[in-house]
Amino acid sequence: MDPTPAAAAYDAFLRDTAPASRDHALWTPEDGALPALFLSHGAPPLYDDAHWIDQLHGWARDLPKPRAVLIVSAHWESAPLAISSPTAGTPLVYDFSGFHRRFFEFSYATPDATWLAEQVVGLLPDRETVHVTGRGLDHGAWVPLSVMYPHADVPVIQMSMPTHDPARLADIGRRLRALREQGVLVVGSGYGTHGLPFLTREMVVDNAVPGWSSEFDAWTAEALADVDWDRLTRYAEAPGMPYAHPTVEHFTPMFVTLGAADGPAVPTTVIDDYSFGLSKRSFQIA
Repeated sequence: MDPTPAAAAYDAFLRDTAPASRDHALWTPEDGALPALFLSHGAPPLYDDAHWIDQLHGWARDLPKPRAVLIVSAHWESAPLAISSPTAGTPLVYDFSGFHRRFFEFSYATPDATWLAEQVVGLLPDRETVHVTGRGLDHGAWVPLSVMYPHADVPVIQMSMPTHDPARLADIGRRLRALREQGVLVVGSGYGTHGLPFLTREMVVDNAVPGWSSEFDAWTAEALADVDWDRLTRYAEAPGMPYAHPTVEHFTPMFVTLGAADGPAVPTTVIDDYSFGLSKRSFQIA
């Protein structure tokens, strides 16, 4: 039996590193538009991974502290398009099972985001009927954000994915582009590879990387480096499929991120290693 307490790495982070982030400089107009992010969001095991915690928190500290976050998570597929509750203290959705009970006791009470909700509704086209719901933040949002902004002092709105059509998701991203100029961090939250049904003991215990995971990740990295968004839309033909993404909801948030960029540009890769043999590829694009 592993004697290490659940979330021990996160506890150490809260004790040793997070306090300094209270001095994180808030975005100002002089900083210019924030980049759009695509991140591999992890799940409760992230809280046991000190390296991953350092990666995400360091990424956040390298950027100005946003006025707010608008995040699209793989774990909320809903049409018509909807956004989470904008009120302060939005509850969390514990959309996972089989983990230590501590992970079901986490809280992340973010400030009121009503002003951001109004902006989002106003920016989307007439054909997108946006429903403001009472839904909380799912783990594709609160797990990474609780590391990036551990004091829960940044307003957060989560938006659903109403489709997996890359063109429509990119159009939604383009509509949200103006938020970046107001200090809002636009985030697509998914996973570089997500073949959970194909995990092996070697992957879980030794972080062994199977060929289908490394091949799909290399294909993604090459398409991003070539600024070839059209190739990315043909992800079903990529090497490693369908094992890398037996369902596609963890890949398609990327198209919101790419749409929110100013235009075709080479993204800056921030994280490109593996956890449980799955790609954590994460990047930002201006």
